[in-house]
Amino acid sequence: MKTPVSPITLEDFNLEAAERRLCALALGLAGNIVGAAQLLGITRHALKRRIIKLDIRGSRTGTTEPEPSESPRRPPGPGLDRKYGCP
Repeated sequence: MKTPVSPITLEDFNLEAAERRLCALALGLAGNIVGAAQLLGITRHALKRRIIKLDIRGSRTGTTEPEPSESPRRPPGPGLDRKYGCP
């Protein structure tokens, strides 16, 4: 039996903000990435990619406050060149 969830009202048509909000809400309800991915109907790997892409912090500690959409993005990590020693 599924737990009833109240409807989500979006303030605007910002798809990234909506996706961030849904992922954070699912993580908060499920308490872990596997459960949240099942709630969202996606794979664990797909949710993990979204957590990284959307810069959702605190997903491991259970505090899943989504970052505001106007917050500065983290710079990308080292590329494959540096990681694998390629020139």
